[in-house]
Amino acid sequence: MSSARTLLRRTDRPAPGGFDRRLVAPMVLGSILNPINSSMIAVALVPIGAAFGAPPSRTAWLVTGLYLATAVGQPVIGRLVDSYGPRRLYLIGTGLVGLAGLFGVLAPSLGLLIAARVLLGLGTSAAYPASMYLTRSEARRTGQQSPGAVLTALAVANQTVAVIGPTLGGLLIGVAGWRAVFTVNLPLSLACLVLGALRLPRTPKTPGATRVDLPGMGLFAALLLSLMLFLMDPAADRWYLPVLCAAAAAGFAVRELRCAGPFVDLRLFGGNRPLLATYLRQLLSYTASYAFLYGFTQWLEQGRGLSAAAAGLMLLPQAAGGLAVSWLTGRNPAVRGKLLVGACCQLAACAGLLLAGGGSPIWLLLAVGVLMGVPQGLNGLANQSALYRQAPAERMGSAAGLLRTFMYLGALGASAATAAFFPHGAGTGGLHRLALFMAAGAVLLLAATVLDRSLSATD
Repeated sequence: MSSARTLLRRTDRPAPGGFDRRLVAPMVLGSILNPINSSMIAVALVPIGAAFGAPPSRTAWLVTGLYLATAVGQPVIGRLVDSYGPRRLYLIGTGLVGLAGLFGVLAPSLGLLIAARVLLGLGTSAAYPASMYLTRSEARRTGQQSPGAVLTALAVANQTVAVIGPTLGGLLIGVAGWRAVFTVNLPLSLACLVLGALRLPRTPKTPGATRVDLPGMGLFAALLLSLMLFLMDPAADRWYLPVLCAAAAAGFAVRELRCAGPFVDLRLFGGNRPLLATYLRQLLSYTASYAFLYGFTQWLEQGRGLSAAAAGLMLLPQAAGGLAVSWLTGRNPAVRGKLLVGACCQLAACAGLLLAGGGSPIWLLLAVGVLMGVPQGLNGLANQSALYRQAPAERMGSAAGLLRTFMYLGALGASAATAAFFPHGAGTGGLHRLALFMAAGAVLLLAATVLDRSLSATD
């Protein structure tokens, strides 16, 4: 027991010079929990629907449930990280991931499986703001203003897992069925708990630490839930849902601007238009990215007739393209150039999707994947680098949490789009409408990049 305490004390000490590399493993491992679960489910939606007799409009809640939870959980956990330090939140969150994985393996119905995904979303909300907090604190300690290698490692790890996740999920489903995608969380959670306990520093509670803003959380959750309920099944007789959404949005804004410790610090945007523009670009980037991940993958299985394993393998070129671009450009601090190339490649990929059909040659589908891999490797890294320079140092945890929240809002938009365009099945007509939706987002991303003069200082 005494030797264990000695080991903990030793791992709590920072390295004398340079970034403490002992932190990298738990930071990276924790940050991949969300993307691996987000991506593996893409190839599991069709077999899960077959198992429970549910159409795509219902299985889409497996995606929506996770992102509703993360959209609510990420900002509040980011604030708690700023107040209580990263270690406590990291350990609690990664522990919940293991519990959610166990629930997913045992869930007897689609409703309980969705509940497991909600718990999973809450659990995966801690690692990223904890990692950004540690990155900033290490930069202060060492005097290293831009730890590009560490930021690149986080971005590349997330991108790697996000793009190989469908392939891994497809192989697991082919061997052991769709429940196997939930078992992955058990060893990952255990590894995070061990590494986090041994290597993450103990930090004192910040004096006057903020309380959780329960009214703000409730209003934000009501806003998102009413919006998603309408978007997933829009109809004239559901007019009350947009009204409820607007009322919740107004109440949320009033509450957060008047609250001393808000759930989402809207004042973070005040006088910081570059940061607000970065959040907008994050939303647009990931709306297209997730629409492709979930929509194209389901179409490959239902519209093109591929198995889950084959559909996962078809996304490997996207992985290769994203990883190659990340490694080639990761240390380059430019932001505008990456976003411009990323938006143009999204447009080109959308054009390729409009040409796709049930008899399309495999080479065309692989080429579309490669094109979508380029923005996968550029946009997230560019937005993360921009945030690191634009956000106030004392609110880095909150700002990083909000960056993830806007990514999850993009995923929610993509989930609603796939549910709307694939109401009864993933057919080619629905894929083409989804491609037009993605193209519109890419055009907005291009405009938001070209018109933002503040990005000139980042290149």
